[in-house]
Amino acid sequence: MDRCRAISFSERSTGRTNSSASATFAGIVAGILENTPVSLKLYFLRHGQTPFSRDNAFSGAGLNPDLTPDGAAMAKAFGKAYQSLPWRAIYASPLRRTIATAEPLCAAIGVKPELREDLMEIRYGQWEGKTVEQVNQEFHDDYIRWSADPAWHAPTGGEPSVIIARRAMQVIEEIKQRYDDGNVLIVSHKATIRIMLCSLLGIDVGRFRYRLACPVGSVSLVEFTAEGPLLHSLADRAHLDAHLRSSRGT
Repeated sequence: MDRCRAISFSERSTGRTNSSASATFAGIVAGILENTPVSLKLYFLRHGQTPFSRDNAFSGAGLNPDLTPDGAAMAKAFGKAYQSLPWRAIYASPLRRTIATAEPLCAAIGVKPELREDLMEIRYGQWEGKTVEQVNQEFHDDYIRWSADPAWHAPTGGEPSVIIARRAMQVIEEIKQRYDDGNVLIVSHKATIRIMLCSLLGIDVGRFRYRLACPVGSVSLVEFTAEGPLLHSLADRAHLDAHLRSSRGT
């Protein structure tokens, strides 16, 4: 900003023409961009709608539903909107809903997804397939404890957030070791993405349900800068049309 102001002052004192000043400014900007190191950018894409997300039911690693027609449309919309980016790699959970979400982009750019079990969704145990109301009735005490602090309290027969953070961040570390720069896509799940973002941004993973949004078909962008991970966008769904953005569920 100071360099831009300096150009403005110089114009006034020397009486340069607008075209000359513009050329000088463009040259300085080009020099800055040329000397700016290219960084690693991670795109976190949640899978498209499933019957369970549509009905607001728990669907973790223990269930493997397909996408709904709207969910498949979300995947196609993402692939179309983002296929022009130069992708270094695509990582995905091995569940059907995440593979199907990654497929349109993979087909468009000719890249096979790197499947990692550590990107799978939280294991909800006995809560799988049940609605929040059902879980609250059948497993009330466990649900209250989990709601208060999911970092250390697991769903009945499931896993706590600290375990998810440990396994998912191993994939992030793998990506950082393999790629110094460029764009890498991670296709994963609602809880897992939020827990990874909390871990990267210094947010208590026990607060993942209350600090970050992650609706179906949304993408979040984190850049690794010299100062650490920088969140550029959260839960962006600009690539979806109005119908898909307003579809039922979480």
